[in-house]
Amino acid sequence: AAAPQAAGGRPGPCRWRPRGLNFAPVAPNTADAVVVPDGYAQQVVIGWGDPVLRGAPRFDPARQTPQAQARQFGYNNDYIALLDLSHRRGQKLLVVNHEYTSEELMFFGYDPDAPTREQVETAWAAHGLSVVVVDADRRSGRLRPVAGHPTNRRVTATTPMELTGPAAGSALLKTSADPSGRRVLGTLNNCGGGTTPWGTVLTGEENFNQYFANAGRVTDPAARARLARYGLPTGASGRKWERFDDRFDIAKEPNEPNRFGWVVEIDPYDPDSTPRKRTALGRFKHEAAEPRLTPDGRVALYMGDDERFDYLYKFVSKHRYKKGRGKGAREHNMRLLDEGTLYVATFTGDSPAKEIDGSGTLPADGEFDGTGTWIPLATGTTSHVPGMTADEVYVFTRLAADKVGATKMDRPEDVEPHPRTGRVYVALTNNTDRGAAGKAGADEANPRNGNKHGHVLELEEHRSNAGATRFRWKLLLVCGDPDDPGTYFAGFDKSKVSPISCPDNLAFDELGNLWISTDGNALGSNDGLFAVPLTGPHRGHVQQFLTVPKGAETCGPVITRDRVLVAAQHPGEIDGATAENPASAWPDGPGRLPRPAIVSVWKGDERR
Repeated sequence: AAAPQAAGGRPGPCRWRPRGLNFAPVAPNTADAVVVPDGYAQQVVIGWGDPVLRGAPRFDPARQTPQAQARQFGYNNDYIALLDLSHRRGQKLLVVNHEYTSEELMFFGYDPDAPTREQVETAWAAHGLSVVVVDADRRSGRLRPVAGHPTNRRVTATTPMELTGPAAGSALLKTSADPSGRRVLGTLNNCGGGTTPWGTVLTGEENFNQYFANAGRVTDPAARARLARYGLPTGASGRKWERFDDRFDIAKEPNEPNRFGWVVEIDPYDPDSTPRKRTALGRFKHEAAEPRLTPDGRVALYMGDDERFDYLYKFVSKHRYKKGRGKGAREHNMRLLDEGTLYVATFTGDSPAKEIDGSGTLPADGEFDGTGTWIPLATGTTSHVPGMTADEVYVFTRLAADKVGATKMDRPEDVEPHPRTGRVYVALTNNTDRGAAGKAGADEANPRNGNKHGHVLELEEHRSNAGATRFRWKLLLVCGDPDDPGTYFAGFDKSKVSPISCPDNLAFDELGNLWISTDGNALGSNDGLFAVPLTGPHRGHVQQFLTVPKGAETCGPVITRDRVLVAAQHPGEIDGATAENPASAWPDGPGRLPRPAIVSVWKGDERR
């Protein structure tokens, strides 16, 4: 039978679909809605401003306050974890982080040059994480938040946290408010994350640089270079937070930025626990923190630095994971991420350089592939980087990776180990500067100059050992319009795939299929969620499962047997849009502010 037709007359995926992906792909579109396949239902689970803690008021966009927001669901939901609650049949624990705030879309009458204290403090409260117990409907994919549940929690930009690991207490982390260098207020710009085998959640602080001001007033040349390498503004910040708290003014608190850009570990089951920033994992723009166990039981953690021409990292713990949820095992496991070795990756292609011409044309061997090495940067208090102390390696990890010659990548974002095969998948979102004057040109791991659409890399550790220092790699996908000869879908027939652009977050379903969410679709369609098999004749067969509303990116995602969860982040975030002139009416309809929200999708009747 002929394949069904998709948008633009392109043949849709073939009739015989891979196991677990039996849906009719959603066509590219620009609808102001979450669009799902025929036969699927959807529900907004929780959105910005919905009550989380006891006593939280209902959301009122005209009367926002810091006190209300600190008890309500935060803004710009990104990473999602859906965890089991022991002895709580039919309930789950939903953990969501909140990357950043879009004040012009949040507040009526917002003046970016003169924000009010109330607006700024409300934004502080809208950052961080939300932990919410949800009732799971056994007949459908619906999830109903249990507002006021004693396990619920809000973590914000002012929540006390502990710095742990080898750099804790370093002079580089001390401030006038914290001469110990071990206590910090809050977490900012939380993006990708992960869950640990011992039941905690990891969340990565990404673009923390945007919150600080006045790096240009620093006179020490070495300090100025470090600040510049992390993109700290030389003048005022865009948010003007430095007017309301001196810690955001680098001229007054030069070490405060060093206290952000870490992986934060939180115990979601204990609302009174202190979140910990794990310095052994390095400081950069973290976009992932997904663990995998080595054959001898140590924890390997894969991490991307989401910046053009930045790097892929791995941490391997010194000590082994202890099974069980007893107090002793849990206390042991909660220290695993403080001791170990931090590595950065180098990639070498196996094709002649002349065959990598920057167009995306495959080399003669038919694949972009090669070998790689994990270069050690630091182990405990020992630096492996000449000219840098261990503290400097952890706090200025980018500069350490520069020194050892790590491979400059096209924005490595989410990094996910496959739960069965152990192969590691890396979303490289894009890099339009690749090959520009004075910039690195194409290489086999990043084979296109002016890379607008990104690619997905597959990495296999030597002997499948996550603790190895060698690996092989190949590109699974080179994204973009399938009609573009510079795209590649693992060798699958490109006439049968969905167009995909700018891969960001990754997840797996129970059958081992890879799911990819996108951010910044450069093909003219809204961002979406895609699924692709990794084995068999359908390897590379990309199918679009849903799209998110105008101006939004697709985050999360979580794929279970019963439901698919996505975070629709920043709906309506389009140039020129404001609270008075919104570009989206999702999810509440015309006349209401657009709200970032978590969406559940399941196969079945919407009325259930």
